[in-house]
Amino acid sequence: MTMNQTITVFPLTPDRRSDFEVLFGPKGACAGCWCTYFRLGHKVWQDAKADERKAVMLERIVRGPPPGLIAYRAGKPVGWLQIGPRADIPEWNNAKRATTPLADAPADDATVWAMSCFFFAKNERGKGLSHRMVAEGVEFARKNGARLIEACPMDEANKAKSIALFVGSTRVFAKAGFREVARRKPGRPLMRLEL
Repeated sequence: MTMNQTITVFPLTPDRRSDFEVLFGPKGACAGCWCTYFRLGHKVWQDAKADERKAVMLERIVRGPPPGLIAYRAGKPVGWLQIGPRADIPEWNNAKRATTPLADAPADDATVWAMSCFFFAKNERGKGLSHRMVAEGVEFARKNGARLIEACPMDEANKAKSIALFVGSTRVFAKAGFREVARRKPGRPLMRLEL
């Protein structure tokens, strides 16, 4: 896509699958999640082993379209943003979550997208890469027919490098022009950017 300060960002296509595996490491990031937390039902996710979650995500990458963006610094994978139509991450649409869709942006509308998860290599956290990934995600969504993008970040974390920020920071999304449209859980606004 673009280059800035040696960072390059590309859609996660099948030819980049091994880079995704390198970034997530042998344990699959976030306690073996492999970015399937919003893809699998809660009980299924809990019962699945890390290698089963990995298989789900790798199959999704191969099937396409790209389920997100992968960032590189000097050719090495360093960052991930899961972005795409809400329908692609069914658990994000669960009525019991802070991310539940609003009536004007239903989950089955292919033009309603979500930025649901981030993951950065440990030495990249706290360096502003999330700002870059959000900007790239907005452009990716716009080019692929989205009319709006939603996110459900957290207002605060214990520290800027916290793994708990896998949903992103409210501050980062606000700076990118997202506005709060609902708040069903303290500290977790549902935010939206209309394209």
